[in-house]
Order: sequence, then C-alpha cells, then structure tokens
Amino acid sequence: MKIAVAGKGGVGKTTVAAGLCLLLAEQGRNPWAVDADPNNCLGYALGFPQELLDKVKPLSDMRQMLAERAGSSAGAGGMFILNPEVTDIITDHEINYRDVSLLVMGTVDEGGTGCMCPENATLRTILRELVHSDRDLIVDMVAGLEHLGRATAQAVDGLLIITQPNRSALRTVPRIYKLAEDIGLTRMWVLGNNVSSAEEADLIQQSIPQMPLLGPLGHYPELQDDDVFAGVSGSNLKSDLSQVLTKLQLQLDGDA
Repeated sequence: MKIAVAGKGGVGKTTVAAGLCLLLAEQGRNPWAVDADPNNCLGYALGFPQELLDKVKPLSDMRQMLAERAGSSAGAGGMFILNPEVTDIITDHEINYRDVSLLVMGTVDEGGTGCMCPENATLRTILRELVHSDRDLIVDMVAGLEHLGRATAQAVDGLLIITQPNRSALRTVPRIYKLAEDIGLTRMWVLGNNVSSAEEADLIQQSIPQMPLLGPLGHYPELQDDDVFAGVSGSNLKSDLSQVLTKLQLQLDGDA
C-alpha cells in the first residue's frame, strides 16, 4: 500500500497519516512514514521519542547536499540530473521506532511555490525510490503535492484527501483533486475529520458529491499534541482509523 495524504493545513492530515502508519506497523508491515510537510510534525504524532527526533534534520534544509547530488549547486538553474542516486541518503537519514521508518523530507520553496530546481529533483527521486520499494508507504503531503511528479504519481496507489466540515477546508478539496488528476493520479478518496453531527457529515457529502467519501471521523476533544494515539481519545481515533484502513485495503485489493 502506497498512500499520499493531503489536505488544507489544520484539518488533521498528519494525525491521519500517523494513525495509518501505526496500524500498518501493528500488522507487521514495517511501513515507511514520509514527512513531506514543511511543519515536520509527523514524528511527534507517531510518538517518536524526542531524543530520536532531535537527531533529525529535514532533508530540505540540506539544500547544498541535495543540489550537489543532482550535479548542481543550491539555487542554481541550468542543467542538472533528474534521477540522481539517493539510496544512501535514505539509509543515512531514516529513523526507526515502533516498527515504523520515518524519513523527514520537508519542502523546498522558492517565492512561496514549489521549484523545479536540483534540490527538488533529488527530493522527488527519494520519494520515487520509496514508492517503488516493496514496503508500505504513507506520505504526509502539503496541499500543493510538490513532491508528486507524474512518474511517482503513477506508482502511488492513491491519494487520501482530508477535510473538515467548514467551507475553507472543503474549498481546498477540489483544488487538490484537480492537481492530482493533472499529474496522473487515478484513485482518490476524501475523508471527513472532526465531524460531530449528521448535519456536518451531510455538508461534506453535498460539497463534494462527485468524489468518493470514505466516511467521517468523529470529534476527539482530548487528543494529545504529541504521541497522538496515547490515551482514551487517541485509542478511539485509532479504532475508527482501522476501519478506514480496512476500506482502503479492500478497495485496493478489488482494483488489483
């Protein structure tokens, strides 16, 4: 299973990505968890110890190294290698806990948008390498899907778009959907989060009637900021996410 998780900031996509990773780990599948969001919070949501996270520097902060791997220099234009060798970067910068392997990628931005620069070429190659591995993969993405080039998108099993029952979050869903279609993604689902009533569930369904809805997640008022799935609320969320994972697995098996 290779799933990218995206959505407007604050809708809970990192929490959902972390929950799916932990559930896959409990099935003995040793998934990759890739943090491709500039906030770099996936490790905290997964409950990785602080001493482990303190050792992590997002790959996107190592701009000179990324650019040199692509045969260029940071911020440079011109010619560079689109598919550099990256296996050693993955090995050197992954951290492991609770049978989950975390790689913190971050994003490289120029003027507020993703750049087609040597640094991003290397980051995209890293993600493509993981997508083509034989292990499960969950990617916590930014809404702009910067790291998902066409070749990578065609190898990802699908995109899970997280939203909430408010107009701002719901307006973002069709934009992400269109971006995903433009790069060749063919399987996409929407998951409502923080839904506390039937009326809110209906609002999500009515706002995106043409998109497959996996179902709503409820409201979990006592979730912790770090190690999200500890405690009663976290356990309840994890139980609900297990049903989401089952639906994804059944749909992917049915398409196989």
